[in-house]
Amino acid sequence: MAYKPQQGRIARTAAFWSSVMLLLYACYTLHSELSGRVESLAEPLGGIVIPIVSVKLSISFLISFVTFVAGFVGLSIWLNKPKSADLLIDTEAELRKVTWPTMQEATNASMVVIATVVFLMIYMGLCDRLLGAVVGRYVLGMAG
Repeated sequence: MAYKPQQGRIARTAAFWSSVMLLLYACYTLHSELSGRVESLAEPLGGIVIPIVSVKLSISFLISFVTFVAGFVGLSIWLNKPKSADLLIDTEAELRKVTWPTMQEATNASMVVIATVVFLMIYMGLCDRLLGAVVGRYVLGMAG
């Protein structure tokens, strides 16, 4: 299916940037783990510090940075493949057909959920206390 560049723009942009944020977190964690577990990877190369982020240029940073750049390019290519783009375009088209609740409907539904959770919490707490007393008194033989 051939698509226009503007079709599914919102879905493709959201998918791309949310994936980039996950990739950024993964690379940050990779850098932290490499620096923490292998001291030789954490040593600064020539004492160079990257000015804006105040990160010492080390082998662990370079590994993380290369991983991020490769992932960024890979995501860009993958999300622009016709099969992926068609999925995101179709998803956005279906979401446009959804009848979304009004603020009042969403508030009312949320209040019902909160009330149900509170009721079940109280009910289960009382059942737990009752069963604990019964088990303590009759099964374990504790006076209560």
